[in-house]
Amino acid sequence: MDEPTQLLSDLVAIDSTNPVLVPGGAGEAEIARNIADWLERAGLEIQLIETAPGRPNVVGIARGTGGGKTLVLNGHMDTIGTGEMKHAHTPLVKDDRLYGRGAYDMKGGLAACMLAAAEARKRGLRGDVIVQAVVDEEYASIGTQALASRFKADGAIVAEFTELRLILAHKGFVWLEIETIGKAAHGSRPDLGVDAIVKMGRVLSAMEQLDNTLRLKPMHPLLWSGSLHASLIKGGRELSIYPDQCVLSVERRTIPGEAPRAVAAELAGILRDLEQDDPSFKSMLRRGLDRSPLETREDSDIARAIQGAALKILGRLPQIAGVPFWTDAALLSAQGIPSLLFGPSGAGAHAAEEWVDLQSVRTCAEVYLQTAIDFCG
Repeated sequence: MDEPTQLLSDLVAIDSTNPVLVPGGAGEAEIARNIADWLERAGLEIQLIETAPGRPNVVGIARGTGGGKTLVLNGHMDTIGTGEMKHAHTPLVKDDRLYGRGAYDMKGGLAACMLAAAEARKRGLRGDVIVQAVVDEEYASIGTQALASRFKADGAIVAEFTELRLILAHKGFVWLEIETIGKAAHGSRPDLGVDAIVKMGRVLSAMEQLDNTLRLKPMHPLLWSGSLHASLIKGGRELSIYPDQCVLSVERRTIPGEAPRAVAAELAGILRDLEQDDPSFKSMLRRGLDRSPLETREDSDIARAIQGAALKILGRLPQIAGVPFWTDAALLSAQGIPSLLFGPSGAGAHAAEEWVDLQSVRTCAEVYLQTAIDFCG
């Protein structure tokens, strides 16, 4: 078994289920210790930084000789739950694929980061190479959020699975909550009741129209357009009572240039129009969590460096693309660190069967190392 396969097997064998997603989940403590020990043996300077009790981020620094750029290699340690996956933490190698929970999302990319940084340490580069193995990406990204402002860098690669494509843009999101307010009354007294659930139906209809409008007007060359959907709804007390409350949770996916405040204003406008049309319509709008989209220039230093590295290793330039999902790269970018995604191939993220192509993990390690050599000097 070669070093990349052994390292990835060791990582997959450790249960690192996010405890917020799965109450009682193992968390990242054990895998963090494993990664820290491995990087320390490779000669990197190690810091363990907790952003939640018992959930440490690992920062390993391959210190440069001075005068070069600093490169961050970022990957998350946490996984979703095992669900229906059998033998989730017993890695299986077959046909140069490694099967197991987290192999694809994203311990394969994380292993490639570790291998590249260990080799960079031997090369005596001028700039620093910083490995960030982070907690909680699968839920609220508190790991990268804490490290992004703490460690300054000139560029970052987030090793999410990309099928060896270069991802320069991805969508963000805004979570909102809409509450319609009715008036409780017995079902036999329609003259006294106001049905909050029925009122929410008008909101849902207007939301569908807005979503269709958004998707008919593509605005970004890599991401197309934003979107809007209703995620959760609850309301009512009893079958024979007019509901006095209905609460709808909404997700708005955003593209670069769409700010959370403007997104909230879209929905506020819908509610305002409904109130003007119907004096009995009453509502409230609340903003929740939001995450910015990512957009990194193709001619940025880090994008040019990884394209050059891929050309040397793969013999071709990587395909440039955008992805619809959100990643930690946006948090690094928000702190002024130009960031992009480049990672292994495989399948089964969040599925009952998950695997990563081992040759693509080896290739990523080589591309990351060559990028570090060219970028850090």
